[in-house]
Amino acid sequence: MTRLLLAGTGEAAGLAAFLSRLIRWDKAAVVRLRSERGVLAVFGQPPFGGVLAVRTAALREILDLDATVSAGQLLEGIEKASAEGGIEDGGLVVVPPPVTGPPWAGLLPPRGGWQRIADLAPRDVRAAAEQVVSEFRTRTEVLVPERRTRAELDALAEEVWSRPFGDTVLPVRAVHAAQALGFLRGGGDEPFALLSAGAWLRLRTPYGSVAVRRSALGSGLTVTPA
Repeated sequence: MTRLLLAGTGEAAGLAAFLSRLIRWDKAAVVRLRSERGVLAVFGQPPFGGVLAVRTAALREILDLDATVSAGQLLEGIEKASAEGGIEDGGLVVVPPPVTGPPWAGLLPPRGGWQRIADLAPRDVRAAAEQVVSEFRTRTEVLVPERRTRAELDALAEEVWSRPFGDTVLPVRAVHAAQALGFLRGGGDEPFALLSAGAWLRLRTPYGSVAVRRSALGSGLTVTPA
């Protein structure tokens, strides 16, 4: 059984919050764990049209790990370790048994080669997330019952969430995913980073990152507002 020692109890709390939000959207969610050079990266896919999310945590040890596991079991292990006291000045993660990963787990964003292409004002990103969620909710509520079909809702979702954020090429659905996963919280003014690497775009905040492939833009999505 693999055990990971985190660099601080705050790291465990951050991972637990991330996993809890993923499970809120999909109780059967899985995550891919990848660690190297003392950093653990936890990848997950919320149901936001091809968006991938990643939360990192510093480790107290150098350990190479690559596994796909149940998000629920991983969360249970973190919560159990926290309840039992964990490790002094740190946190303990017990890695559950591996599971067969979905297709997205085999197609992760690149580890390097990222270029910063824009700085995004946090207040603008948060405002955009709130605006499109409000618009989506309002437009679905005014649909007459006979038009409130899955096809109609999917078409509306595609229209709203495929829009670019501001004058960037980042789709608004990535902004919404970041909000739903708690990556936009806080009141700081430090710019969020928009990064690019090959076919990938990535929105990075102090609390986590959301990535999307350019080839997936406009590929269709089904979402509900947070």
